[in-house]
Amino acid sequence: MFAYIKGSLEEKGSNYVVIDVSGIGYKIFMSDNSIQSIGEVGEKVKVHTYYYVREDNISLYGFLSKEELKMFELLLSVSGIGAKSAISMLSNITPSSFAFAVISNDVATLKGLPGIGAKTAQRIILELQDKLKTEEKLAIEGAKEQIETEIYNNENVKEAIQALQILGYNKKEIDKAMQKLKDDNLSVEELIKKGLALLSR
Repeated sequence: MFAYIKGSLEEKGSNYVVIDVSGIGYKIFMSDNSIQSIGEVGEKVKVHTYYYVREDNISLYGFLSKEELKMFELLLSVSGIGAKSAISMLSNITPSSFAFAVISNDVATLKGLPGIGAKTAQRIILELQDKLKTEEKLAIEGAKEQIETEIYNNENVKEAIQALQILGYNKKEIDKAMQKLKDDNLSVEELIKKGLALLSR
C-alpha cells in the first residue's frame, strides 16, 4: 500500500519514529540500527515501508534500504516469525550477513540473535533455502548458457548469487553484476557487498 514515506522527522522513540507528511504524523516501527541512522529530528527523511495487517494489528514498519525491507519480508514468510521478531533480528544483523548465514547453514550465527533458538534458526535456513532453490531453478532455465558457464565455475560467485537472491534481487540483475566482478578474486562477503552496491544504483 505504501512503498515509501518521505517527510519531516518529528520524533524518535525506542522502537519507532514519527514522520510528518503534510500535517499527518505516521508512526513507523523500525530497527534500532535504522532509528540511530535515520537522522535528527527536524530533518527530511525517506523510509521504505511495509504495511503490516493482522486481525488485531495494523502497523507500518520502516527501513532505510530496500535490502532491509527484503530481509524483513523474507523473515515474515518463515513460519513462526512475526514482525517484532523480524525487526529485532534486523537490529542485530545486516542483510548481507543474514543472507550469508542462511546459504552457509550457519545455525550458530542465527541462534545468536535475540529470541532465535536452534530450532527456529534451522527452520529459517530450511524454509528460505527451499524458496531460494525454486527461484534459482526458474532463473537458470531462462539464463544464457554462456553466463551460466562463466559464473557458476566460480564457487565464491555462486554463493554470492545465492545470497543476493535471498535478498530479493532477480537472477538476471545479479548475473549482470557478477559479470563485472567475477575476475576480481573477491571473497564471498566482498562479492555480496560490491554486488549490493551495483544492484542498488
